[in-house]
Amino acid sequence: MDFGISAATYLVLIFTILYFLKQWNKKSISNFPPGPKGLPLIGYLHVMNLENPHVTYLELAKKYGSVFSVPMGMKRTVVLAGYETVKDALVNHAEDFGERARIEIFKTMDKGMGLSFSHGDNWKVMRRFTIKTLRDYGMGKSTIEDKIVEECGHLIQYVSSFKGQRIDDPMILNAGVGNIIVSILFGQRMDYNDPTFRKLISLTDQNNKYLGSPMVSIYNIFPFLGFLPGTHKIVSSNTDKLVEYATQTFTERLKDLDENGQRGYIDAFLVKQKEDAENPKSYFHDDNLTRVVRNLLSAGTETTTNTLNWALLLMAKHKDIQEKVQDEIYRVVGHAQPLYSHRGQMPYTNAVVHEIQRYSDIVPISVAHETSRDVTFKGYFIPKGTCIVPLLSSVLRDKTQFERPDEFYPNHFLDAKGNFLKKDAFMPFSAGRRACAGETLARMELFMFFTTLLQKFTFRSPAGVSGVDMTPGMGYITTPKKLMICADARY
Repeated sequence: MDFGISAATYLVLIFTILYFLKQWNKKSISNFPPGPKGLPLIGYLHVMNLENPHVTYLELAKKYGSVFSVPMGMKRTVVLAGYETVKDALVNHAEDFGERARIEIFKTMDKGMGLSFSHGDNWKVMRRFTIKTLRDYGMGKSTIEDKIVEECGHLIQYVSSFKGQRIDDPMILNAGVGNIIVSILFGQRMDYNDPTFRKLISLTDQNNKYLGSPMVSIYNIFPFLGFLPGTHKIVSSNTDKLVEYATQTFTERLKDLDENGQRGYIDAFLVKQKEDAENPKSYFHDDNLTRVVRNLLSAGTETTTNTLNWALLLMAKHKDIQEKVQDEIYRVVGHAQPLYSHRGQMPYTNAVVHEIQRYSDIVPISVAHETSRDVTFKGYFIPKGTCIVPLLSSVLRDKTQFERPDEFYPNHFLDAKGNFLKKDAFMPFSAGRRACAGETLARMELFMFFTTLLQKFTFRSPAGVSGVDMTPGMGYITTPKKLMICADARY
């Protein structure tokens, strides 16, 4: 019998049923964190600032407090805001909040392998091996400091080639910073104009921009829409190219692998792979190697590069601070190469570097976590498998921790006598079990690249450009929309 029900009516009926199922499921979780209501199926997606979701989260925190939930599609994400709450979750309840969330784009990219987005024993083994190997190849030691000094020389030479004109190579800092992790991975640096090197840096940079795009956010919530064209397709294609390059590299390395003369991380991994050849449950296989290489290229390049990009813009904008930094560098080392060990003698410069990291807010939202078990936190019940978003932006701009959170104010990290002041709320690398594995390396790079650049150059806006454009661009990592900068040689 034909009741004249149209396809549209069927769709409305399905949506209605799904909505009530969602509401019933929501009510079945007693004492879940509060938050805004969403629409059927899409949740709060229609309200979210998809290019800068942390902006929406910061507004919601003002209304709902330090622990709240947001419906994203048919699931609710729990957001943690403010220093005390984020620290309590990631450090004091590290086991409860220490799992990595299953995010669709990262599942597509890494297939659950590698370091940054793996889980369970795979993650534990890869992290343990990676930290040990990074230390073996100099992280935190004078050997890696020597590599940074060498790279500083190449970078200074390249910046000098612009002769005070606008620096029109957007990848200049990517190349300098990228070469440090490249030398650790492959055992040698690459020339800035090497087409393969520039392609690696370009693919990595493009991925980090597109990971923060609206289409990737939509794909993460509705993976069945993956067939549509969009930036998620570009990210996947770029990842395939990076993996292909890593595979070609270690395939070539196997031909002349010397267990007693390992050249870098890849060689160390391949030696471990040979040692575990008879173990069918070994995690030292090709898929893990290619994904760890991709993870390290990305993590070892993008955050430090963009922090330095913001640093140069901030120095061009705050000329008085730039001059103070330059004066302190000269008092301590003169024309000699600044080293990481000099930071104790440069309290103001050290404070400026920390304030650049705080103010630039490079990673406003930590990579999403997931509860490893049911947990009661801050009086709320959060079930196992809930997606957790630590809002690092709210930590770095916590009014209870920083006097002028919305201003660039180096005194945040100085005491009344001008000594460097450590702040527990300084969490640009996140905290707890999932904190950045390369934090020590990043700190060394930031201080040494920054002081060397400020020692050799004074940074300013190009002639005819009014002011310094501090507008952030789209991206998973907060990047300057434009790096309009000139470098005048100081001597």
